Amino acid sequence: MKKSELVFIPSPGLSHLVSTVETAQLLLARGGDGDASLSITVLTMKLANDTVVTGYTNKIISSSDPSRLRFIPLPHQENGIQLFHYIESLKNPIRETIGNLISQTGSQICGLVLDMFCTDFIDVAKEFSLPSFVFFTSGASCLGLFFHLISLKFDLGQELATFKNSDTELTVSCFVNPVPAKVLPAVLVEDGPFSKIIINCFRRMREAKGILVNTFYELESFAIDAIGKDARVPTVYPIGPILNLNSSKGSSHGHAEEGGDQSSDEIMEWLGEQPENSVVFLCFGSMGSFQETQVKEIAMALERCGSRFLWSLRKPPPIQKGVVPFPTEYDDFEEVLPEGFLSRTKGIGKVIGWAPQVAVLGHPAVGGFISHCGWNSTLESIWFGVPVATFPLSAEQQLNAFQLVKELKMAEAIRIDYNIGHGIIGGGPPEIVGAEEIEAAIRRLMTGGVREKVKEMQRKSRLALEEGGSSYNALNLFIQDIGNNHNGV
Repeated sequence: MKKSELVFIPSPGLSHLVSTVETAQLLLARGGDGDASLSITVLTMKLANDTVVTGYTNKIISSSDPSRLRFIPLPHQENGIQLFHYIESLKNPIRETIGNLISQTGSQICGLVLDMFCTDFIDVAKEFSLPSFVFFTSGASCLGLFFHLISLKFDLGQELATFKNSDTELTVSCFVNPVPAKVLPAVLVEDGPFSKIIINCFRRMREAKGILVNTFYELESFAIDAIGKDARVPTVYPIGPILNLNSSKGSSHGHAEEGGDQSSDEIMEWLGEQPENSVVFLCFGSMGSFQETQVKEIAMALERCGSRFLWSLRKPPPIQKGVVPFPTEYDDFEEVLPEGFLSRTKGIGKVIGWAPQVAVLGHPAVGGFISHCGWNSTLESIWFGVPVATFPLSAEQQLNAFQLVKELKMAEAIRIDYNIGHGIIGGGPPEIVGAEEIEAAIRRLMTGGVREKVKEMQRKSRLALEEGGSSYNALNLFIQDIGNNHNGV
């Protein structure tokens, strides 16, 4: 019998690749309960300014069985080529790669698993009569909202741009509360070519056979049940939380190479000197950074509230049209912090650059997390039982913040609808969040009542992955479904 093979196609960027690899490894560990009849090939994309994807894949390759997990690099992005034009340009190389894989006699491809931004490759799957599945790296509530917006636009003819800067609240089946238009991802309510590309990606998810979602039923039961009642939506498999927890020094986004072991050891040593649940950790994701004015407001809030803190402070990148901006490191933090801040907070606070986020959140000294509310970071905070104060910056983070604060009531709000407005899409210069607002949220975070709710969800997140748990069973169902496809059922 030929080996079954799945082909994963993540979008460019390390966070999506890491989630894809973690999912692949989970499938390989579970597939056939140790039966090596399943193999996975990952087709990797690389951005022009990316420096870590190759190192990450090489690390995975060195510790994996190449007969079960392999990586095939696609042509990398050229300078000046817009992100989605780059993804679109890969259709022919992907078609050629799939054709070569099918011609190999050792395996039978049983489906393509496509990133949420790669749904145009459903066409390639159809050409080879293969089923396509989507890997949705955000949560089920976000997925349900996207389908709601797609229905408004294409089924009811409503222009989504009318929601831009609107005070409208939307009734959405996967949310208990009305959803303010101000927390919708900015790119979805823009009227421009980039918006049209993103909306088309989400529209085409309806054509997939199923959608793998990085969530678990106990966290988003209302949304998952609501989505399941919509006949237009493919089967949803909530298989999370999918996290990269293997490295004690790395972050969930695989950026250990940036900081190195020495800085990680220094950070963990400092945390080891702090009392339990006493430190508020500030970290804003692989793309999170602030201009000097906002940095000073955050610094004043930390100094006034007197809490111990660990602050990952990154330097904003220059804006380049068509290029995804990544923060860099400061040579000297004093160039951006208030004068004397470092000396006045010495002993109770530590300002760092890159942060080993997973290791930090897992340390018992950390009692609160000021976060941009990216979905990976949200799941990590739940996994380690650390309550969040929301400071969303872009993408779907405002929606995640709304969900955490209003729907789940397991986070404190600094802001819910704040948008950094990097100048790429969706708005102009950001407003400044004042020190008083930030200070008040930190005080609530470190002394308030959401901690117990987060601890309870932490327990449920771990049970979901155990044998008989909700995510364990959902992954088994997916394996069964791809097996049926292999056998022609």
